[in-house]
Amino acid sequence: MKPKDLFRMCIQNLLRRKSRTFLTVLGVFIGCCSIVIMVSLGIGMKESQEKTLAKMGDLTIITVNAPQSGKGKSKLDDKLIKRLKNLEGVEAVTAKLNLDAEVVTLLAGSSKRFISDWASVVGIDTDEMERLGYRLVEGNTAHRSGEVVVGQYLAYNFRDTMRPEGRNMVDRWSGDMDEEGNLTNVPPPYLDPMKEKLTLEVESEGNKVTLPITAVGMSKEDYSKGGETSDGIMMSLSDLRKLVEKLQGNKKKAIPYNSVLVKVTGIDQVEGVEKEIKSMGYNTESMESIRKPMEQEARQKQMMLGGLGAISLLVAALGITNTMIMSISERTREIGIMKSLGCYVTDIRVMFLSEAGAIGFLGGLIGCIVSAAASITINLVSLGMDPDNLLPAIVGGEEIQRVSIVPPWLLLFAIVFSVFIGLGSGYYPANKAVRIPALEAIKSE
Repeated sequence: MKPKDLFRMCIQNLLRRKSRTFLTVLGVFIGCCSIVIMVSLGIGMKESQEKTLAKMGDLTIITVNAPQSGKGKSKLDDKLIKRLKNLEGVEAVTAKLNLDAEVVTLLAGSSKRFISDWASVVGIDTDEMERLGYRLVEGNTAHRSGEVVVGQYLAYNFRDTMRPEGRNMVDRWSGDMDEEGNLTNVPPPYLDPMKEKLTLEVESEGNKVTLPITAVGMSKEDYSKGGETSDGIMMSLSDLRKLVEKLQGNKKKAIPYNSVLVKVTGIDQVEGVEKEIKSMGYNTESMESIRKPMEQEARQKQMMLGGLGAISLLVAALGITNTMIMSISERTREIGIMKSLGCYVTDIRVMFLSEAGAIGFLGGLIGCIVSAAASITINLVSLGMDPDNLLPAIVGGEEIQRVSIVPPWLLLFAIVFSVFIGLGSGYYPANKAVRIPALEAIKSE
């Protein structure tokens, strides 16, 4: 029997009992919808957790610290930097050197009107900032001597010497707090560091160094990379070393790095790279210790929700089996005639399996379409029933947290799984059909 003949007979047999076929397809449809929607809720939960953690810091950053504050054999030096850059999965590396001084003052404005009585100054490899994931609110990274990148809220550290004490600083925490915990209506600072000439004054052990600096960029606050991204100053390692050497005078000594930032290519690389660094004798810090338990919890919930949906599909499988057995009982004479005419047993088996598989395919296909529409509706309700939220509800976004996420692989899996459920359910009835003797089938009424 030709494939097109099998296909035609499959369609004719399914349409012969429309109500029965419809109800069987409906069972598969409900089971498929249950699986897709349940798993999509678990995926949405996982993405929401990762975005929440991402707000706390970069999930792909590992901070390397020397044991016992740098004492002993394990040192944070240029040799270590080279080793870390050669590790598999590492995208970028930078050493961090903190300015350790008794007094650090920042001056700005004409006649040095604005003064910041403290500031965290950090030296990093400014050429690696972009690859390390530093995000800039404004400007560019520093490349020349004297250029720096300032923290997002550094301006709020300055006081206005022309105003009375107690009313000479702007409190950025005086704004309102929205439902997500973000500050709104924040009052503007007195100055913009990007538009002012800045002077850095540092005092240590009786030595004082004055250094004019130019802010060429402003970083977005990210505590996974350090508090300096909020209200500090980031300059090149070479500039900071020169500054420290001037402070030391004739008492020059080697200055070890305070820490090292390592960025890996993806979240799945963090655990392996972190273990390898620890095996070298260094301490590490990352968001992995928080993310891993949360990911396991989300996976367990996802499996539980998917299992509940699978139960519905297994119930639908019983419906397919029942439908095919009833179909065989009604078509016993037809089977006998087909055998008498010389039809191969394989063709009879394929015919019944095709009908079962078609039921599974139709139910899975319709279930996926309805599930995708239901997922979009759920996201629209959570984001707000606004036409502008339709696209974010479908594709998401950096600041968008969707309740339900239906990736393409989930839809493909649901359809394939539904077809296999149909074929599995039709296997027993198909074998039963081919075992019926031709003469007995012809005599059947």
